[in-house]
Amino acid sequence: MISLWDSCLQEKISELHDDTWSIVIDDTIVENRPARDWHQYISGSFAQFRCSLCRKGWGSKRVQVLFNFHLSTASNLGTIKVRRFKQKCRRCTEAQWEDPNFSVENIDVLVERLVKNIRVKCYRENLGHSNRASVFAGRINGPHETAHCEACHKGVCSQAN
Repeated sequence: MISLWDSCLQEKISELHDDTWSIVIDDTIVENRPARDWHQYISGSFAQFRCSLCRKGWGSKRVQVLFNFHLSTASNLGTIKVRRFKQKCRRCTEAQWEDPNFSVENIDVLVERLVKNIRVKCYRENLGHSNRASVFAGRINGPHETAHCEACHKGVCSQAN
């Protein structure tokens, strides 16, 4: 899973100076608490979920992704930590928090937005204001369900009703 994120990152960040960047999934990071000298960026996208109990699948266009990133100018090493917020099945009473599955296209969009943010915050570039939209697969026409959204429970969701 992280290999998709990393390959998108390496493709998009390769033109940035001589710095080396790495990306890891970290479900412990929280909003508004990045470590000193770290930056934070939150973005949303479409993802698919599957309940580990009943196997029901669903899509959500309101999946929050939190990025913490840091560039060490002394070592030319950049680190990115990613937290993908989970959702619960609304059918199961003992539902677990399920990991989102992003399409390659949406990982590409998220990483493109992230790299733009890195260029602004770490390299002080002025890039203007344009963002690619996420790709929605299938029909998505339901309300946002706060009770089943981990980002809402953590106070991170910007999509809450």
